[in-house]
Amino acid sequence: MNATLKGITQPALALAAVALLAGSATAQVRMTVPPQEQAVVLRGATIHTVTNGVIENGTIVLDGGRIRAIGKDLAIPAGAKVVDLTGKHIYPGLIDAYSTVGISEIGAVDVSNDVNEIGDFNPNVRADVAVNAESRHIGTTRSAGVLVAFSTPGGGVISGLSSAMSLEGWTWEEMSMKGAAALNVNWPDPNARPRRFGGGPPGGQGGPQRAPKTYAEQVQELKDFFAEARAYRDAVKAGQVVRTDTRYASMAPALDGSIPVVVAADGVAQINDAITWAKEEKLRLVIRGGRDAIHVADRLKAENVPVILTSTMAAPDRNYEGYDGAYTMPARLHAAGVKIAISGGSGALYSNRLPWEAGVAVAFGLSEEEALKAVTINAAEMMGVSDKVGSLEVGKEATLLITTGTPLDMTSNIEQSYIQGREINMLDIQKFFFEKYMVKIQQQKKKIAM
Repeated sequence: MNATLKGITQPALALAAVALLAGSATAQVRMTVPPQEQAVVLRGATIHTVTNGVIENGTIVLDGGRIRAIGKDLAIPAGAKVVDLTGKHIYPGLIDAYSTVGISEIGAVDVSNDVNEIGDFNPNVRADVAVNAESRHIGTTRSAGVLVAFSTPGGGVISGLSSAMSLEGWTWEEMSMKGAAALNVNWPDPNARPRRFGGGPPGGQGGPQRAPKTYAEQVQELKDFFAEARAYRDAVKAGQVVRTDTRYASMAPALDGSIPVVVAADGVAQINDAITWAKEEKLRLVIRGGRDAIHVADRLKAENVPVILTSTMAAPDRNYEGYDGAYTMPARLHAAGVKIAISGGSGALYSNRLPWEAGVAVAFGLSEEEALKAVTINAAEMMGVSDKVGSLEVGKEATLLITTGTPLDMTSNIEQSYIQGREINMLDIQKFFFEKYMVKIQQQKKKIAM
């Protein structure tokens, strides 16, 4: 039990809880809502479908967690709840293609972070089983319009599997849309110092050491692991008796091309080598990071390799770069014909910045239409969930935003969100503290006035 609660009796705790609830209706920071039971009709708004243009004074019918109809002058189902949204806008929920929402809470508290596993090859690690449905980051992320996040493990050479998470639900099982959405690989850096393995630091104590591994050796080690996984898959398909190995078994969807392999690579050599390797392996490649992707843009376009940009709101880290290198990268890649998605920067603390990451791209040359695609349908297509989310279409999940304007603009307000037809509770920890301390300010003003 937490040390601050030791010695407090259960009745005392109960009384404290009652007092807190009585004092403020917002004491419950985020309340999960049940699945949609009643049809909902949203009418009168400007509907931004992303894939099929804009519908002025449009209507959307939500039922059973899905979009049942969309257009103008639609019939109202019997018993439906009708919401007049005249003057408002409706957008699909935003998607963060690279996030640690739900698996990372407080950076300084190790036990609240479950991102990295021990070891270099962990393709069997799946993020969704570790997601904390009570994470405070979920509320703040949703308030910014991000309703779907790809929680992604990190560390090692093969980090594991990203999971598509719908940011509403009591448990990770309820939130998980696609447990194995993408396999993540951290491509070795040819400019880094060789990695040393063994029992201790160079020149120190702690047991025998192996020589540092060169870039070529690290790449070969990755190739060897994929070859072993492919041999395991082929043996299983052939009906041979093999010892069960969850690491190799979890590689099958990536080897078969049913899920993408997302390779974290920034430098030109890294990106080029990753493309060559993926082509040899016949993998569906997605580059993540892509700091120097513009210098490989022609090849990325020719090989149809999309890029997830991990931050547009970043300062240059090399003294010869212009201040706007990251800001303009989305526009430059799009102009070069490269398909892009924009992420919130991976950290759970930063997923709520996703719309503004895209907004910066608009300010520096990318059209608003393409920036919106970069945080909706493009991300959904890259990660294999475009049949469910990413645009407003009949049959897709009813996951959408009601706003006063484009969600990519800080001055717009997201007034309400629906996730799978659920009218979600819009409270989050930041709003809760805002209300709490506004009460304090009002109390202090009264004291001064007296």
